Amino acid sequence: MPKINGLGGAPTVIVSIGILLAISILAVGVGSVQIPPLSVIQIVSSQLQFSSLGQEIPQSWITIVWDIRVPRIIAAVIAGYSLAVSGAVYQGLFRNPLADPYLIGVASGAGLGATIVLVTDIPIMWLSVPVLSIAAFIGGTGAVLCGYLISRTGSRVSLGTLILAGVAVGSFSGAMIYFLMITADPDVKPLLVWLMGGLSGIEWNDVFMITPYILIFASVLLFYGRTLNILQFGERDASTLGVDVERTKIILIISATVLTSFVVSISGLIGFIGLVAPHIVRLIWGPDNRFLIPMAGITGAIFLLIADLFARTVASPTEIPVGLVTAFLGAPFFLYILFRNRSQML
Repeated sequence: MPKINGLGGAPTVIVSIGILLAISILAVGVGSVQIPPLSVIQIVSSQLQFSSLGQEIPQSWITIVWDIRVPRIIAAVIAGYSLAVSGAVYQGLFRNPLADPYLIGVASGAGLGATIVLVTDIPIMWLSVPVLSIAAFIGGTGAVLCGYLISRTGSRVSLGTLILAGVAVGSFSGAMIYFLMITADPDVKPLLVWLMGGLSGIEWNDVFMITPYILIFASVLLFYGRTLNILQFGERDASTLGVDVERTKIILIISATVLTSFVVSISGLIGFIGLVAPHIVRLIWGPDNRFLIPMAGITGAIFLLIADLFARTVASPTEIPVGLVTAFLGAPFFLYILFRNRSQML
């Protein structure tokens, strides 16, 4: 059974959560209007009815913190955590260190769903219903479902065939995206911005919409950490050890896909987090999925928080798509890790 190297376990998780909270508070205060961390804490505490608010806090600060920045920070934490957890599970399930949450077609399918909305007369919002998010979610889950049905033989799912089917479905969806872009109105900037990922415009309704589902499916993936450890010995050995391999594969694929699709539906396509965060944790603390999965999630949340802070401040008042920032920051860092730890890589 894989073991945790170094300082692992509950203390590390608790310290990491503390670091995540500290960065979140700092991120809320940073922007075109600088708000001290203590004032941020006071405003949030008052809005949660934990304390009263002093008269020295301007009303404009309350609006900026509670209505604009806090929902965005929470969305960044949710998105970073979910993408990293899904990436860790895919890497364990497919036993492929290059696997990420978009491996089997979620990204291209979600992109196609969003493209259909953005290049046609379909409204982005209709009677307070987020049509764009729903279309992206349906596209992402639908693409994976197509790949799953193609790869299923009887009661068995071939993971190798699933990857190939995901590549085929993704290529088709990508071709459709470019076709719609070419034949659409010349102004495709909103679509390009969405495809590059971003968290601007996130509201409390978006957070409330996805949080229950994120909690459910992320909990499922955390629960299967020990089972993923057993699957590393191979499907045949795992079966002899009492694991229902096919049932486990279905549960993990569905949970990781739905988790990723919900994130993509509100944030667009944010790359590299699901690939980099699990590797960072694996290289520092080892491959035990019972610890790797939650710790990768926390690392992904911290990574996306920092990337989003950079995206909205480096070229202020212009905002850079956060997907570009994760690539700019993630790619060199990942290459550095690979270079320093070549002998330890899988």
